[in-house]
Order: sequence, then C-alpha cells, then structure tokens
Amino acid sequence: MTGWFTVDFTLEELKTLRAKQRFPFRNQQYNRKLPIITFEEFISIALDASRVVGIYPEIKNPIFINKHVKWNDGKKFEDRIVETLKKYGFKGEYLSKDWIKQPIFIQSFAPTSLVYISRLINSPKVFLIDDFNVRTEDTNQTYNEITSDEYFNFIKNYVVGIGPWKDTVVIPKNNHLTPPTDLVARAHAHDLQVHPYTYRNENKFLHFDFHQDSYEEYNYWINTIGVDGLFTDFTGSLHNFQQWTESAKHGKDASSLLHKIASMISSNRKT
Repeated sequence: MTGWFTVDFTLEELKTLRAKQRFPFRNQQYNRKLPIITFEEFISIALDASRVVGIYPEIKNPIFINKHVKWNDGKKFEDRIVETLKKYGFKGEYLSKDWIKQPIFIQSFAPTSLVYISRLINSPKVFLIDDFNVRTEDTNQTYNEITSDEYFNFIKNYVVGIGPWKDTVVIPKNNHLTPPTDLVARAHAHDLQVHPYTYRNENKFLHFDFHQDSYEEYNYWINTIGVDGLFTDFTGSLHNFQQWTESAKHGKDASSLLHKIASMISSNRKT
C-alpha cells in the first residue's frame, strides 16, 4: 500500500483535519466543520447519553497497525484497545449484568485479533466476513474456509457471532433477491449470531424487491432471513421499524398503528 495513513501522523496533526461525508449523494452541509474524534471521545458520547447507548468498535487493520506502530512497552494495538475499554468500565459476557449496563460488541475482520483479545476481555466479539473473493488479512484464508462448519466450530470459542457482507447471505441478481444461502442457518446451528452489513436507505442500495422502502428490507432480513442484528447507516429508520413492530406485537390499536407506519414511511422517503 502507498499513501498517507493515520499511523503517519500525530494526534495533534490529525486533529487539524475535518470530517467529510464520503458519499456525494448524502448531506454535505457538515463537511469540514467537525474534527476527527478519538476512541475515548467516541466512548464518552455513549456514556454521557441520557439513556443506555451501546458501542460496536472495530479493531481496524490490526496487522497493518502492529507492523508500523511499536509501543515502548512491547504491547500491541489490541492491548491498547482493551486497556481503553476497561478504563471506561466495559466488561462482562453477552447479556450479563455488566454488559447490559454498558453494551458492547467488539468486531474485526482479523480472526487472530479476536482470539488474542479473548484472553484480555470477556466482552462479546463478532468475526466480520468480507466478500466471496476476499481473503482474511492475517491468516490469508478464503471465504469458503472461514465459513465452513469446521471453522465455525473453532471460532465460536472466541466470538458470539459473525458479521457477513449481506450480499453473501442473499446473493443479488440484476438487483433482485435470490434464495438465501445456508450461511445463517449454519451459523445458528453453531450458536453463532449473525449481524450482516451494511444497510442503507438510498434507492441505489435497495433491491427492487423492497420497492424503494427500507422498512421492507428490515422486515425481510429480520423476520424472513432471521438475522440477530445488523449494521445500518440509518439507525433512526431501524429504530422506527423496531418501535412499530413492537407495538404490533403488543396488540395496540390497528388503525393508529397503520397511520404511524404510513407516517414513518413517508418521512423516510423524504430523506
């Protein structure tokens, strides 16, 4: 790789930069107005909220960072992440009292990083899985290798779930859905959750089957495919979907519920 990376700069230098929306079709009004935040600042936003807000940090490019950054005490990038999490009170297995108080999932595309930090912290971890033709950055394994039953039987000792690229779960053809693969069923058979990525509201990202409606997409993946969680750029839309579907489960007035759904869909299509 060539170019400039975060490891080439000090924090002071990085703080002179301003964030920019990477998609030109999204709102650009905040470009270059806000600084890049640190991991600790990110955590503080969650902890300072008036309600419980979980975090889902990714151990990003650990192999590259550990190659180019050497800490004086001999520790690794993963050690620093765990030290920061513990500093702010993150701990506990999935659904434990400690976890419910401060929810967290730790994600990474690098299985060796997840295995390593499993010795350091018992917070739940999720193994991210890339597209069919992308090998793992650390172990150079193929998609077929890391999604085999044999590998699931191994990795489940260190993670609570997998986070696959959604187009490997349901492979699109001409922007239409096709029958799903057996990935979700096999992961569930190994007691692994499935959190696919990334869901986006814009029409260019929605398959024709969803009729330009992100709520239809959420309903399909959660209630038809049966995923346990998902990554979305539009958390407000997913929250809305959860609200009205929970209302339906609790038997609230049907006409008011339909009115609420219609209002949400109308609002969503305007954004």
